[in-house]
Amino acid sequence: MDNNKQHLSYYVINGITLYRIVTAPLLLVLLFLKQYDLFKWLLAVSFFTDLIDGFLARKYKVTSVLGTKLDSIGDDLTVAVAVTGLFVMYPGFIQQQKWMFISLLILFFTQTIFAFFRYGKMTNFHTWLAKTAALLQGIFLLLTFFTGKPILPFFYIAIIITMLELIEEIVLVYLLPEWEANIKGIYWVFKRRRVEE
Repeated sequence: MDNNKQHLSYYVINGITLYRIVTAPLLLVLLFLKQYDLFKWLLAVSFFTDLIDGFLARKYKVTSVLGTKLDSIGDDLTVAVAVTGLFVMYPGFIQQQKWMFISLLILFFTQTIFAFFRYGKMTNFHTWLAKTAALLQGIFLLLTFFTGKPILPFFYIAIIITMLELIEEIVLVYLLPEWEANIKGIYWVFKRRRVEE
């Protein structure tokens, strides 16, 4: 790929990622104005852009630290807005599952504080488990908004995989003395260490 095409691909892919960041405040406004139909459709587009920007970045080989950071911010904002939608639209479900959500928050804050202590910033590992967890979260959240009720099997699968992903990130922060982006997972860290030895 020549330089002009690569630069164009870089801007297009980062533009797709930026869509999620720019749309997050709009989604919150729609949610609190009770424009639930528009909210769910724009949220679906946000989740779709999460799938497509990573695929395009790998296909055109235009990954970068900036792109990785933007992707993480976009992912976090999209999930935060979607979970806010759960709180607004399904408060009874949140009350029933509060210990699951509290457990997730504890793991998330443990991982984040540990990363700040170790690296001075948040992680951008983008492990395979993190990608799987994000996909399952997206499926559960979209099914909930489009069917009008939380589907418990999808919820529990998404919660368990997300918990495992956060535990893996805590272990990776412990294993990796320096900040790194795009780590596939614990197995690959140990595999790389064996090669280096």
